[in-house]
Amino acid sequence: MAKWKKRSSVADRPTGPQEPRSTVLSPEEEAVIVAFRKHALLPLDDCLYALQPTIPHLTRSSLHRCLQRHGISRLPDVEGDKPAKKKFKSYPIGYFHIDIAEVQTAEGKLYLFVAIDRTSKFAYAELHAKAGKMAAAQFLRNLIAVVPYAIHTVLTDNGVQFTNRACDTYAFHHIFDRICDENGIEHRLTKVKHPWTNGQVERMNRTIKDATVKRFHYDDHDQLRRHLDDFIAAYNFGRRLKTLKGLTPYEFICKAWTKEPQRFRLNPIQKMPGLNT
Repeated sequence: MAKWKKRSSVADRPTGPQEPRSTVLSPEEEAVIVAFRKHALLPLDDCLYALQPTIPHLTRSSLHRCLQRHGISRLPDVEGDKPAKKKFKSYPIGYFHIDIAEVQTAEGKLYLFVAIDRTSKFAYAELHAKAGKMAAAQFLRNLIAVVPYAIHTVLTDNGVQFTNRACDTYAFHHIFDRICDENGIEHRLTKVKHPWTNGQVERMNRTIKDATVKRFHYDDHDQLRRHLDDFIAAYNFGRRLKTLKGLTPYEFICKAWTKEPQRFRLNPIQKMPGLNT
């Protein structure tokens, strides 16, 4: 009673620690987390995947509480309204989006052919000097040879590299369609003047450009080709994606192989980079 007489309020006082602190993370580990979040500005899950190799006992909940204690649990809003997101219709692995983009080096202009699986997010890219139908056909052949599972559908725009124009009434069957027919692949086209229909590969184009030609200078085409190969390999085998629930594209493919081996031409483990690759 003597304590209560000296108080100005009858409300209960907090019984927890005066300074909130983690029982899981050390002060040094919290400093690493805070510095990484402020520098990288990555979402919660991406921060978790990036920091777990350094802090193995880090969990999603302990990371979230750490960010809350330091007032950085929410990323700063980006100017401009965010467009409404629509979920893609789910398909089994083997549905590829294909597109072409233009890139530059000191040696001149190149055309970047990119393909990405709608489900596994497995990506494949090549650089070509020309963007004609023969280059597109060869890119499709190479894609079929690289992917360890059967491709059942490809989605492209209406460019002359992928299909005949509406005015080409008497043209021969397009070579891109011939390769699709030979391999049992359905070739779908986006709506005319609707590039966002192929948004997945458009986004991948931007990701590749941001990591290569928009960030570095290349003296020649071979230098860009080497960096492109390294980036695609790092993406497929090392990039953990939230849409795949924290798996890399390669890990997702291996998981699909255990569930649906009939869709695969070969064991995807043979595609794992190592000493003999």
